[in-house]
Amino acid sequence: MKQMRRVKPKWSSIFHEIRLSLIALALLIVLAAAGMTVLRTALLQNARESGMALARNYAAEERANLSVYETLISFGAVTVSEQIENQTSDQERMAWLERYFSRLKSVLGEGVVTPYMIMEGKVFSVGPWVADPDFDVSRRDWYAQAMEADGQVVFTGVYTDAVSGRPVVTVAMRCGSHDALLAFDIFPEFFRFQFNPLDLETGDSFFLCDGNGGLIYKQTDLTRSDEEIGAYLTQILEKIETGELEDAESYIIDLNGNRRCVYYEKMENGWYSIITVPYSNILGELSHFMLLFGLMIAVFLLLTVMMAWRNLVYSARVERTNETVRVLGNSYYALYRIDLETNTYEMIKGSDYMRGRVPEEGQYEDLLEAMQEVIEPAACEEYARSFSVKNIQSLVVHRIRDYGGDFMRRFGDEYRWVSVRVLFDESLAPQEAVLCFREVEQEKQQQLKERRLLEDALDMARQNEKAKQTFFSNMSHDMRTPLNAIIGLSELAGQHCDEPDKAAAYLNKINYSSRQLLGLINDILDMSRMEQGKIILNNQEFNLEECIRECAETFRFQAEAEKKTLKAELDIKDIHVLGDPFRISQILNNLLSNAMKFTSEGDRIRVSIQQIDQGEVAKYKIEVEDTGIGMSEEYLPHLFEPYSREQRFGTRQALGTGLGMPITKNLVTQMNGEIQVSSRLGEGTVFTIILPLLVVQEEEVISGKDLPGENPEKKTSEEDSGRGKALEGLRILLAEDNEVNMEITTEILSMNGVQVTQAWNGLEAVDTFEKSEPFYFNAILMDMQMPQMDGCQAARKIRAMNRPDAGSVPIIAVTANAFAEDVSATTAAGMNAHISKPIDFSHLCRTLERLV
Repeated sequence: MKQMRRVKPKWSSIFHEIRLSLIALALLIVLAAAGMTVLRTALLQNARESGMALARNYAAEERANLSVYETLISFGAVTVSEQIENQTSDQERMAWLERYFSRLKSVLGEGVVTPYMIMEGKVFSVGPWVADPDFDVSRRDWYAQAMEADGQVVFTGVYTDAVSGRPVVTVAMRCGSHDALLAFDIFPEFFRFQFNPLDLETGDSFFLCDGNGGLIYKQTDLTRSDEEIGAYLTQILEKIETGELEDAESYIIDLNGNRRCVYYEKMENGWYSIITVPYSNILGELSHFMLLFGLMIAVFLLLTVMMAWRNLVYSARVERTNETVRVLGNSYYALYRIDLETNTYEMIKGSDYMRGRVPEEGQYEDLLEAMQEVIEPAACEEYARSFSVKNIQSLVVHRIRDYGGDFMRRFGDEYRWVSVRVLFDESLAPQEAVLCFREVEQEKQQQLKERRLLEDALDMARQNEKAKQTFFSNMSHDMRTPLNAIIGLSELAGQHCDEPDKAAAYLNKINYSSRQLLGLINDILDMSRMEQGKIILNNQEFNLEECIRECAETFRFQAEAEKKTLKAELDIKDIHVLGDPFRISQILNNLLSNAMKFTSEGDRIRVSIQQIDQGEVAKYKIEVEDTGIGMSEEYLPHLFEPYSREQRFGTRQALGTGLGMPITKNLVTQMNGEIQVSSRLGEGTVFTIILPLLVVQEEEVISGKDLPGENPEKKTSEEDSGRGKALEGLRILLAEDNEVNMEITTEILSMNGVQVTQAWNGLEAVDTFEKSEPFYFNAILMDMQMPQMDGCQAARKIRAMNRPDAGSVPIIAVTANAFAEDVSATTAAGMNAHISKPIDFSHLCRTLERLV
């Protein structure tokens, strides 16, 4: 009994010692429980927001992927519409469909789609399926949808193909306003979906299905049949329709009996993008955290009891030391308490070296001397002066807190960065201070690394600033040269209006200077687009031999005028290729332009193209050689750097931006080609380009028409002579907000016998067309950037009108944006052609003649 009475006071003392901790612990548990509830709700809400965003993202990606099929079927539908208008025979239609199917296979792969077209109730098909004579396609749901879609592409849901018995999706589009449509049958497994599974965590599932739950694509760990998954998706869609899955805490039970949250997005064609996430993926970390929190509470309670027991056992000195260690021990590897009155120290915590070198207590001078043995020699004297007793007393008197610094200390055989700080509290211990040592190697190295990065960035910024200043200086000179010519020659032309020959000569020089200025601006814009990665190659079929020959012919007149010899040598077998004719012409123009600039009277320039490899992808070697002034070996490594020019005594400075060669190098690289240059001063320069191009077989070339990519602007003078009469009597709606451009375009068209109706913005153009009689206007010229409504918006409004000529009237875009993506934007808006500013009026007239 006495023993029990001796124990009770001890346990009561422990309880008394920890009673505040127990109260705090109880409050912490209550707050934690409330926090867990709030956190759980927040996790579910955040998971829903991110899941819905991911579902929308996947839906957008799938919509972008489906645009491939929309583009292909749109192209085919336009061709079918042209065939109907040209009243082609059934044999010609079947022949075209077979060629079209062949090209689809080359683009999408073998067996991916089965195309067929319906004209006036008759079915034309290729491939394994042949339509039964009694097959009535008009009874198909997708047929009615496509015919009523007003030229829009229609995607059906998944249904069972009557021939193969497999799930299939039909893509259909009406061909203009005709009683005809083009359709693809696509099996879901062949859809080109670029799905990134890294966005999903383990256990997450992604489904793409139609509005009835028909499975199109899946990414899931559920090992069930498509029929079971289809029923599962039908259940999900029912809950979506009834709104049962709108709440963040709502869930479904999957096929394995687990709870899942559902996030979804309905696409424009009625399909659904659905993501399901297990509850464990969302709240798993919270469960682990709750378990960890419980363990922490238990550990905290245990440690509280143990520390209370220890506090009752150990002496005040040990408790005082432990308080210091608990506060600072985890951050510092060494702690020394300094008594400034007695000039002694007490080692609270020390390194292995110092514990073996000095006792735990002793004279501070001995400790300071031992420390200097491991401090870097360059810092020893400063350290001894800064952390002497006298200096520390001065710090305490003047209340200079957080005093210290960084130095290199030897640890074994290496030096590492260490931070030292002096801590004191004059109100508690006015004659005491604490020296704290902490290893900061990683932090210091990071600081040094960041400083080096800042210095490098500063150097780079200075170099960029210098390059930019040089560039602006060059541009100021190069752009003022043609501008001064334009201004001066304009004044001269105005003073000689009564002398037509002189005025015409001045105007020709103004035109030449204007085109020089346009070339400078185009180079700057191209380089800017390349630096931003926005140059897009517009690959199409074209005649490579004709492209090279036309580029060379462009410079022949200049060569003859400057008494230079320009020779073109062509030795290629496969002349029809797939590539970007505009960019290839740009490469050759840059090289020939440089050759013309840096050659003198009597020099020779040679352009040659040779096919050095045959096959499906052939290689072509293009050489541009001149006997001009050449380049120095020192400058050649900098030839393809932006804004670089060779500054050398005796070198004639030519007009340019210094961007032609970087643009050429970038374009060749983007075409997977190679470019090499060899040059010697006074002997000339040779540029060699190797380009791999896909060969287009002769039977694939469209007969009777210009190949896409062949330049329709290069026609004979005999064709140009009758062009004015061909345009005579046409009625054109011209939308342009710039008065000068409006006056010039109206005057040129009127001179060719065209009746022009003016509209000063997109909205006015739409109203004018809507109020006109059907088929009154033969064509529309549409500027792109106008107030109130831009050109693309106006074109869409016109195409959407309910009148017979809304879908067929030619609309030609007129804009300063001449890049491939800008052309694509006008095509997507329903425009038929694209004319770049400044307008080449012969090109405009040819385009009008071709479309009208």
